[in-house]
Amino acid sequence: MPDSEANDLREQFLLLREFMNSRILGQQRLVSRMLVALLADGHILVESPPGLAKTRAVKTLASGLEGDFQRIQFTPDLLPSDLTGTDIYRPHDSSFVFQHGPLFHHVIVADEINRAPAKVQSALLESMEERQITVGKKTYPLSGLYFVMATQNPIEQEGTYPLPESQLDRFLLKVKIDYPRVDSEIQIMQLVRQEAQMEQQGPGIPEGLPIPQQTIFDARQEILDLYVSEPVEQYIAQLVDATRYPESYSTELASWIQYGASPRASLAFDRCSRVLAWFEGRDFVSPEDVQQLAHEILRHRILLTYQAEADGISADDVIDELLAKVPVI
Repeated sequence: MPDSEANDLREQFLLLREFMNSRILGQQRLVSRMLVALLADGHILVESPPGLAKTRAVKTLASGLEGDFQRIQFTPDLLPSDLTGTDIYRPHDSSFVFQHGPLFHHVIVADEINRAPAKVQSALLESMEERQITVGKKTYPLSGLYFVMATQNPIEQEGTYPLPESQLDRFLLKVKIDYPRVDSEIQIMQLVRQEAQMEQQGPGIPEGLPIPQQTIFDARQEILDLYVSEPVEQYIAQLVDATRYPESYSTELASWIQYGASPRASLAFDRCSRVLAWFEGRDFVSPEDVQQLAHEILRHRILLTYQAEADGISADDVIDELLAKVPVI
């Protein structure tokens, strides 16, 4: 692809990032990782207290893309058919017609995914992994643009159904976000007040947005063409290997990690680090790109020992130690 076309592609997504940051204040990391997951053709799990603009972030992303948005509130009484859709009987001609469920959209927020039982979670995760939905004997393919952001609240755990490790592994990234600081809080109040005053004038999408779906597919292909050197591949492999055989790197790590990351972690590093490099305008991936993504890629893929939990060691603490112990080649 000519350099001018490549720059035009990147400029469109930089515009989308700027637009999102202007609407979701104080959450630059969330915005960045959402765009990384989108361009890496993956899905994202966000853990945060309520009220931190997670749904707003996805709605803003959807408004900047050529696609439709759907929010699904997960509750204990939800059924798989409430997500996938179901066959509706038509008595006038004795036939069945499939009524599509909310999963047949392009951008989806699965709010509080851990409040729904396992069967409902599995229905969502099949659509994420296989890009299809099976109802009865029929399978329905999903759109090429399919992005899911699932959320969970770390505060209230009563009456929840935690995602098993094998299902957590399906998420490309897990992002933790915290409350904004004072300056951002003031800006949020001012922004919401301005939006309320201008409510009748529409959302104010900047020129150049929304981005067509084909542009997203073109950007994904361009990102796949970025160069990843053999030393960077070795570094990725050794980081993941250190989660599986921590005793080779540190006795402390060995006492903290019970189970390590699957090959999906290596694939996630490969895809996501390319996106970071692409946003920076580089045609190669650096070890710093890999390090920036380590927490979001590994924190939901490693299982800590009882000793680590008893000592108050978090997955992020373990990843910090991994980054310190695994040498950059």
